[in-house]
Amino acid sequence: MREGYDGTGPGAITPDGCAVELYTRLPVGDEPDVIAAAVPAGAHILELGSGVGRVTHALLERGFTVTAVDESAEMLAHVRGARTICGPIEDLDLGERFDVVMLASFLVHNGDVEVSRGMLRACTRHVAEGGCVLIQREGGDYHANVPRERVDPSGFTVRIASSEPVGDGVHSVRAEYVFPDAAWTQTFLARPLTKEQFEEALAEAGLEVDAYLTPDGMWVRAVPVA
Repeated sequence: MREGYDGTGPGAITPDGCAVELYTRLPVGDEPDVIAAAVPAGAHILELGSGVGRVTHALLERGFTVTAVDESAEMLAHVRGARTICGPIEDLDLGERFDVVMLASFLVHNGDVEVSRGMLRACTRHVAEGGCVLIQREGGDYHANVPRERVDPSGFTVRIASSEPVGDGVHSVRAEYVFPDAAWTQTFLARPLTKEQFEEALAEAGLEVDAYLTPDGMWVRAVPVA
């Protein structure tokens, strides 16, 4: 387990505190619809941080080709129908370019700024000429509106129990997931980024915002700087 990260509950836990069984249970949200509306039909997508394929499988159903990357072999074992690559995102160098590179799950907010920079550089390294990078950001009140919880229609509760500053602009966040038959927690480090800080981080990696895709600004389409 990485320093500052932890996870509890049944089954395998990844080094960043994610529970594999939990992610096999979580339903897909509106992410595939947002993605499909933002990129060309049938595009080849490099999905960085695919996990168990929650979004991967929905994209495959929509006719996209997906290469799924995750550092957890236990997560990737659940991915079906996509090429899978196991390894850290920040070190990835496939020698290939893709129509779309996707960095979702708030990974751009990694508590280690060098890891976050490495992830964005991996995006730049793998996006094709004329292609784009899709990035999911935290909501503006993600660290202020705590504790908060949501009851999913399928019958489980997800709760952001706390978000505490731990220095150097980083917060320690505790998330809880309660199902009728099991419960999981994850503690992880996240670095809040203002819109300006986010755009500065993109620029450092050779990217710029093409469009904010959702009214809350959480989904962004970026392109290489010309």
